[in-house]
This record gives sequence, structure tokens and C-alpha cells, in this order.
Amino acid sequence: MAQYIHEIEGWPRLDWRADALADRLAAVRHRQGLLLGRMHTLGFDLRAEAVLETLTEDVLKSSEIEGELLDKDQVRSSIARRLGMDIGALAAADRNVEGVVEMMLDATQNFASPLTEERLFAWHAALFPTGRSGMTRIVVGAWRNESSGPMQVVSGPFGRERVHYEAPLADRLQDEMRAFLDWFNDEPRTDPVLKAAIAHLWFVTIHPFDDGNGRIARAIADMALARSEKSAQRFYSMSAQIRLERKDYYATLEATQKGALDVSLWLDWFLGCLDRAFDGAETTLTHVMRKARFWEALAGQTLSERQSTVINRLLDGFEGKLPATVRARNSAAASSGRAFQAPCFHLPHEKVSEAGRALLRDFSADRIRPSDVFRQNPFHGSKRTVVPNGAHLPQGGFCIGGQGGSSVRLARDLLKRFQSAARHESRTASFRPCAPPN
Repeated sequence: MAQYIHEIEGWPRLDWRADALADRLAAVRHRQGLLLGRMHTLGFDLRAEAVLETLTEDVLKSSEIEGELLDKDQVRSSIARRLGMDIGALAAADRNVEGVVEMMLDATQNFASPLTEERLFAWHAALFPTGRSGMTRIVVGAWRNESSGPMQVVSGPFGRERVHYEAPLADRLQDEMRAFLDWFNDEPRTDPVLKAAIAHLWFVTIHPFDDGNGRIARAIADMALARSEKSAQRFYSMSAQIRLERKDYYATLEATQKGALDVSLWLDWFLGCLDRAFDGAETTLTHVMRKARFWEALAGQTLSERQSTVINRLLDGFEGKLPATVRARNSAAASSGRAFQAPCFHLPHEKVSEAGRALLRDFSADRIRPSDVFRQNPFHGSKRTVVPNGAHLPQGGFCIGGQGGSSVRLARDLLKRFQSAARHESRTASFRPCAPPN
């Protein structure tokens, strides 16, 4: 039978090879400082948008690691509402979504407050508002007890389970958690980023709750990282990176929990994961800046609230179809010969590189008359249409339009491909909406 780290004499006095980690730690801290400096040069609105993107991703991916898929619109709306941000129509959030968001925001926005037993109980209760994990009733807002037997991390089918780890017995939890909380709230005697890694490992090794230990451990790590930066604003997501590396995450945890008190393996992996999470922050920043440039290009254009909502959803990576009411309204307009309401964007020739024009010409195998863009639905099956040199646009260029979800998908795909070609040609990519002909 395997001996676990918490059974070794000397636990929880963890050790690591500081000299072996020094270079990686210095590189991570340097990148962390560069990222924070870069983000703080942004305007208030862009910085708030980046924080919203990061926190949304963090909540989604932390739950996804545990196999729970949350609705992105609900998570985003819940975070925006709690941060006092105006993002238009807010989606109503389920209780479980509100609970995860509440825990994550409390951990990061109130990072300087002490981590206490009562605070952890409140987080746990927020994660399980019904008192159940799935169909199983669990102890909520308190440490687990021995009523459900040993706390084990297992995998595999029933009858052939593999035990990856067994946590300390319930009668040890009070002393174990007191030692952990005293250490966490004490002045750091080691680098704060290393403290975040140790806190994650230590808490998930104790495994004090019936369920939700992984999510709470990641929230504690985020809280420690916020302390290391002395900032509540989050610009990178460790949970999103851990989700991408979930197999290595669990393998490294298991190897460490079955090893000695030297946790260098875990610390090295955590620092590497954090370094790669900074790369994700670059993606977030690129998206936020692209969205800002897009709206700057639309300055002075009159858009309805509905049009603005559609464009924002498109820029936020909307997948799927438009509501049935929108499709029905557009279908009725098309059959009656009236111009239906659909996204249409005009790309002037001077804004399109040679590569971009070739890309647009080849984007669709079908050609239709410019007037058909607004008189009938040009989309059938998977066909996508680009109309060059729109006749109703005296300045020429390219016009795209369509009905319902098809036009949303078309505009999204075209935006991605056009901007890619434009970047290759070092040109500025921009769309601006054009009005349908009378």
C-alpha cells in the first residue's frame, strides 16, 4: 500500500530545491511584472474588459476541470453585474453559477482579507446551494466526517476502481486546517508565487470537504497570486491553463502526494504552468484590443441596440444560431420582398490588401447579384456568399450580408480570415456597417 505525503514524519514541513527553481522562478516573476505593467497602460475600459474576460475564463475552466460545464453567458453576466460593469442585456444566472462566481470574486477581489474557517465554509456552501453533489447529499459548509468512509480520489468503472490518493482521516482535519490557515495568513517567508503553489498542493492534500476541494484549492491559489501582485485585477487564468494540461496536472499531483516531503516536482510544474498562462493573457489582450479597434472604426455610425448586441456577441466568439424569433422575422421579411434585418458589412477597397481581396473573392464558390443580399436569403446549407463591388455602394468594395445565424457565422468567419490576411500584409483591418437599399 502506498504511503502518502501526509503520513510521512515531519508533515507538513515541506521542502524544495531552491537553487534548481531559481531561474524558472525569476523568469516567471519577470514576465508577471511585464504583463502587469503592460495591462496598466491600457485605459480603464479596456482594462475592465480584460479582467472580465479573464475571470469568465477562470470560472468556466475551473469548473470544467471537474467535469462541470457552465453557461458562458451566465458566468459573464454574473461577473459583470457584481463588478458593476455595463455589458448590455444580462443573462439570468443559475444558483450554481452564482455560487462559483461569488467564491472566485471573493478570493480575488478581497485577497488581502484573512482566509478563515468561516470563509472557506461560505465558499463551500456557495458551490453546493442544494446541499447535494449531483444526486448525493454531502456535508456542506463544514469539514467532512467519516460517515461516507475514507476520502479517496478514484478513477475507473465500478468494481475496478483505481485509488490515486487517500486524504487524512476526518479526525485530523481540525488540526490540519488550523496549521494550514495559520501558515497561509502569516507573513510570507518565501516568494509569494511559490506560496501560491504550496497553498494549492497543501489544501488539496488535506481534502477537507466532501466535494469541491479542487475548485477551492484553485481559488486559494488565485488569492495567493493576487497577493503576490497586490492587485485584485486578474489578467491571466491559471485554471484555463490547468484545464489544457489537466492530464499532467493530475499526474504531477499524484506523484507529489505519493512522494517525499520534497515538493520540487510540483513547484516546477506549477511555475511552468503559470508561465504558459501568461501566453493566454496575450490572447486575451489581443482580443480586447481588436474589439476596441473595431468599435473605433464604427465611431459615428448609428446602430440599433439589437445591432450592437449582435456585433458584440460576434466579437466575443458567439457560436450557434440566433433566436427563433429573429429567424422568423427575417424569413417573413424575405418572403414579402422587404429588406430583412441582417448584419451587413462593407469593406472599402483601400482597406483591403491584395491578399485580402483574393481571399474575399475565393471565400465563396457562389456569386449572386448585390441586390439579392437584401431581397432573399442567399444562404442554403453551407454556402457562403461574398458580393464584390456592391452595386448599391458607390465607393465600391465588398459587401456581405445574409439572414439569421448564417450571416452571423459568415461575418465571424470572414472577420477572422480577412484580419489574418490583413495582418500578413501589415494593413489595418476594419469593417463598417452599410445600410440596405430601399
